[in-house]
Amino acid sequence: MTTPWGEFALARFPEDPRDRLRAWDASDEYLLRYLAEEKVRPAGTVVVVGDRWGALATALAEHRPVQITDSFLAQEATRANLARNDVEPGAVQLLTTQDPPPERVDLLLVRVPKSLALLEDQLLRLAPGVHAGTVVVGAGMVKEIHTSTLRLFERILGPTRTSLAEKKARLIFCTPDPALERPISPWPYAYELPDDVGPVSGRTVVNHAGVFCADRLDVGTRFFLGHLPSGLGGRRVVDLGCGNGVVGTAVAVADPDAEVLFVDESFQAVASAEATYKANGVPGHAEFRVGDGLAGVPAASVDLVLNNPPFHSHQATTDATAWRMFTGARRVLRPGGELWVIGNRHLGYHVKLRRLFGNSELVAGDRKFVVLKAVKR
Repeated sequence: MTTPWGEFALARFPEDPRDRLRAWDASDEYLLRYLAEEKVRPAGTVVVVGDRWGALATALAEHRPVQITDSFLAQEATRANLARNDVEPGAVQLLTTQDPPPERVDLLLVRVPKSLALLEDQLLRLAPGVHAGTVVVGAGMVKEIHTSTLRLFERILGPTRTSLAEKKARLIFCTPDPALERPISPWPYAYELPDDVGPVSGRTVVNHAGVFCADRLDVGTRFFLGHLPSGLGGRRVVDLGCGNGVVGTAVAVADPDAEVLFVDESFQAVASAEATYKANGVPGHAEFRVGDGLAGVPAASVDLVLNNPPFHSHQATTDATAWRMFTGARRVLRPGGELWVIGNRHLGYHVKLRRLFGNSELVAGDRKFVVLKAVKR
């Protein structure tokens, strides 16, 4: 990535030489160019929110920024990219969206996330540290910035305007108003499940901002809840890509002796899963882990993996994440262990499962979704 701040070698995480997607985009370049051309001096406490793969934090490392991210993969990418560019360890302070933010913010750079709720949550958390002299600049591709995005900045921080578009990227400029009366954060948000979703009917779900379908039960998960395996006893189960943890919680409610591991790369998601589990007073044993899929889980140590894989990585549509999840599941499953997958019918996951496991069975299906089972031989 060539910028006024220098040239930087960058890669996504986990690094894959076959992956042609860059670790930065035009909005990262636009933001860095703006800071240089307008002679915005990154002084005081520099905070970078939502840095996708560490491009901004790496470019500004000499100013010792604080990076705040919801993504474990983004955090690992940042570590790798800092090392790749010979940046001293500790030059960038790495925080998650669940950590207390800095008490004072002098330069706030925001990569607009896909989730408006996550943006709201993070701006509300950072607002107490923003003062009249804070420089606030947001960045995103044109398709990521909407009127609702600008209203959010305006409602929480102060008057907001946008730049002209360049290479389909746009900047957001916000002038903080310390006298602004800010709204109370609605996060985390809890609701009761309907009475027709199996073991968790009428139970509570807790969602932190940015978690998929945070205000309601999505139709895919509802379908999955109606077709989960039962009679698990003391088997070890993984809710892979757990989101708010409703699937793993359903297993624990139905089979209190089951050991459930909740895994997601989102810090917000794992916090939601733990809150959902605890809100329902489930007596069984559970573990909550933020990480890169099943990395770190011992081979042949799991009896059942339940998975609703995403098919988007930010704005890119890809099956790479699903493939890595399926591959990881095969590694950690014991012989005879099962992977159960819910997905849109058109995604054709049965083909991948047959290629990887040598088998794939249709458990249930409707016009939109299929639940598939693959057994490790």
